[in-house]
Amino acid sequence: MLRIYPVVVDWVVDLRPSLEAIGRRDRVLADQLRRSSTSVVLNLAEGMGAVGAVKTNCYRVALREMRESMAAVEVAGRLGYVPALADTVADRQDRIVGTLVRLSKLAS
Repeated sequence: MLRIYPVVVDWVVDLRPSLEAIGRRDRVLADQLRRSSTSVVLNLAEGMGAVGAVKTNCYRVALREMRESMAAVEVAGRLGYVPALADTVADRQDRIVGTLVRLSKLAS
């Protein structure tokens, strides 16, 4: 298992309060965030069990979903649905993105 995997799972758990708050104001945005954030975990897991081009594609999809999730949280914050993420969660996001970028390059 990749060391980043439990970090990603923890990040999804960290998003739960934000998801609930966003859902009270904008169910569609909350659903999009829920789907994209869980997709990061699922694509990372799929990539861990794949080889070659499939592995690369899984990590690239995970990275795109991660960026989508971050954008959803940013939009929700700008609209006043949620406060800014705690520094620890924001740092975790940066670590995840950095790792996914490296994995996408290594796998190709």
